[in-house]
Amino acid sequence: MKATIISIVAALGLMLGGSALAGGMPALAKKNGCDSCHDIDTRVVGPSWMEVSKKYKGVKAYSFDGKDYSLEEGMLMKVSKGGVGKWASMPMPANDPNGTNQGEMKALVKFILGLAK
Repeated sequence: MKATIISIVAALGLMLGGSALAGGMPALAKKNGCDSCHDIDTRVVGPSWMEVSKKYKGVKAYSFDGKDYSLEEGMLMKVSKGGVGKWASMPMPANDPNGTNQGEMKALVKFILGLAK
């Protein structure tokens, strides 16, 4: 129950952050260190979140570790466990390898996917 409440609060915080392009990276992204490699509309080490959102707009499935998942579930796994190969040769480090922070990771994935409307 506590994890559900945290997830809802995190998602609301991201949504209430309003236009991410106007407000910059959400606090949840900064808290989790996402802003070290990503920006909303500028490529840093990794792709901009807008690039990611545009690439997957309308896509229903995501392949991770040789298996197909729903887009959101697959991206959640990628963000949590890290990996390489979708964008370039620079690996994305694991952000939640033990699955202890899934509510925040899920909120960030939803935020990213919602950028390209």
